[in-house]
Amino acid sequence: MSPELYSADSDRYDRMLYRRCGRSGLLLPEISLGLWQNFGQSDSFATGRAILRRAFDRGVTHFDLANNYGPPPGAAEEAFGRILATDFRPYRDEIIVSSKAGYRMGPGPYGEWGSRKTLLASLDASLKRLKVEYVDIFYHHRPDPETPVEESMSALAQAVRQGKALYPGISNYRSADAARAMSILRELGAPCLIHQPSYSMLNRWIERDGLLDALEKAGAGCIAFSPLHQGILTDKYLDGVPPGSRAERGSRGGSMGREGVTEEKMNIIRRLKPIAVRLGIPLAHLALKWVLRDKRVTSALIGARTVEQIDDSLNALSGPGLSASDLTEIESVISGC
Repeated sequence: MSPELYSADSDRYDRMLYRRCGRSGLLLPEISLGLWQNFGQSDSFATGRAILRRAFDRGVTHFDLANNYGPPPGAAEEAFGRILATDFRPYRDEIIVSSKAGYRMGPGPYGEWGSRKTLLASLDASLKRLKVEYVDIFYHHRPDPETPVEESMSALAQAVRQGKALYPGISNYRSADAARAMSILRELGAPCLIHQPSYSMLNRWIERDGLLDALEKAGAGCIAFSPLHQGILTDKYLDGVPPGSRAERGSRGGSMGREGVTEEKMNIIRRLKPIAVRLGIPLAHLALKWVLRDKRVTSALIGARTVEQIDDSLNALSGPGLSASDLTEIESVISGC
């Protein structure tokens, strides 16, 4: 670990825009940083540390993890815990740390899904890896088709009552199931803060499902993961799958492989590119501005492999938003996605 002492940029809060998360008192940055793919044991710790420092220096206060992020599972929490204990220790009260449980973490009947046993044991293990007494947000990572939703939500509420999480969240829930889960949490005195669904120009299921309407009614926020559709909505895929890209490397812990880069998607990207050119912005900025066009979306959750990538994504927040005519033109391209 580098010996130099880290001191956060004093102007960091002038560089970021924040949105209120539903009807809560919590503000989140319009762009948050996820540690899904690039903070495993095979990744450079020094690079990850530099990315986190740069993100915080530019006003990113929300860092998103899960028990199984790595690889191997747990590695991302361990890496972030090291940085939180050193670089970010003076700033813990300024940082939102989230974690999740529900996807495959370990062997046996309690290594995944949504039983009280699984969720609460997983949270305790996450706290140890992160070296913290609490996380700010604890999510149920996906619905469990076998466990009653009342059991899963009561575990989240118990985590809040115990002081191990400040807010409960859910992820990957469809509208009807989300409404039921949020109703239970409200009855238990621990209102759902946030829902984390996938959402991008190429993946608009939350619109068809009515999820944003359900979240608004319940007073919960929304943080969209994969707003760049795992990198496809960037300039680097315009000429095909580049060497070293996520798609070229193949599936990694649920990541999209080469098969996800379809000709249909490529045709859409090629039609979106002239719109971005006309606006004078990269394709990735167009994609992020589009996801954030709806004020019910509290934050867009991105990943980054380099400091340059985090800078580029955060630069999408500069300049004007998309106009009504811009949105109409984009809709003519992505309608049906």
